Amino acid sequence: MHFRLNPTVLLATILILGLMITFTQSTFINLALVGLALAYLALNRVAFKKVVLILLFVLPLAFGTWWSFILYGTGDTWHSAWLFATRIYAYVALGLTLTLTWPVKLLLFSLTQSAHLSPTFAYGLLAPFNLLHKLRQQIKLIFYAGQVRGVPYHFWQARLYLKIIVVALAWSNDLAEAMTSHGFSEGFARTNVTKISLPRWQWLCPLVIAGLLLSVALILRPW
Repeated sequence: MHFRLNPTVLLATILILGLMITFTQSTFINLALVGLALAYLALNRVAFKKVVLILLFVLPLAFGTWWSFILYGTGDTWHSAWLFATRIYAYVALGLTLTLTWPVKLLLFSLTQSAHLSPTFAYGLLAPFNLLHKLRQQIKLIFYAGQVRGVPYHFWQARLYLKIIVVALAWSNDLAEAMTSHGFSEGFARTNVTKISLPRWQWLCPLVIAGLLLSVALILRPW
């Protein structure tokens, strides 16, 4: 079984649910969202190992939050500790449903097609994402060049970042020329080579999920 929401709808769902759990004081709802997110990832056959590693990486942050409320909290410290610790996992799990199922490129294309995001803004965001791999290679070259000259660079040194900024400025010029040569014109309508479908019924998903969880929070008031 494979079920994947449109990235624009999924982003709207994440924003609505994230805003909702900010104001609800329920550990149960936080855990329910984590469960729903993990089920969605399983339906999309996301690598189980990758999800577990990310959740383990977040564990120190969640534990630190939990422990600080136990030691220094006021009122119902146990409830506050579990509430904020599970809320961290809820935010992370919701974010994973988007980042592990859709690439940034398709997310931006979907936002331009379905949410009327400016193509100029979308391509402006897409450019640095596409240059990340090249930037990592350039940083390695800067380190190697420094070692050859007997001038080692360290991540806390300002001169390293100055060299990276100079390289980025040179690339920005080349990137602007490349976009112009490929026919990109700011403010003009663009055709979409990659069309991302958005069934209308999917817009009900964030409203239905948020409505159900909000009803549970207001009526049952779980712990």
